[in-house]
Amino acid sequence: MNSRENTGQVTVSSTPLVLVSFDIDGTLEAGDPPGPIPFTLVDEAKARGYIIGSSSDRTLTEQRAMWHAAGIEVDFVCNKHRLSEMTSHFNCERKLHIGDTTSDEYYAGLAGFEFHYVTQLPAPATRGWIF
Repeated sequence: MNSRENTGQVTVSSTPLVLVSFDIDGTLEAGDPPGPIPFTLVDEAKARGYIIGSSSDRTLTEQRAMWHAAGIEVDFVCNKHRLSEMTSHFNCERKLHIGDTTSDEYYAGLAGFEFHYVTQLPAPATRGWIF
């Protein structure tokens, strides 16, 4: 388990902001069923200054508990149908949702997000890859 400390400091970056939203079940390793994305990938996104969170059918309480158990401090949690509403205040150049169902794709599209099926993520260092 990782531990993280919130120092309350705000980091200002000249790098364009990127937001990555993760579905949970079938997408993240803690999902039911477990998905192929490990928390280490989420950690890497966070370390790069990305805005990260989850958009799922799970309750907000369940989502927060999962992230807490993983030791990851996320920037948002929301239900799929509220993705746009809950992330609109982030001024990001790129917004990406990763999921495993057509429902994920549908709500990502409604919110104006780029969408990738977790089983069809672009290869690392290629166009469309997360980093």
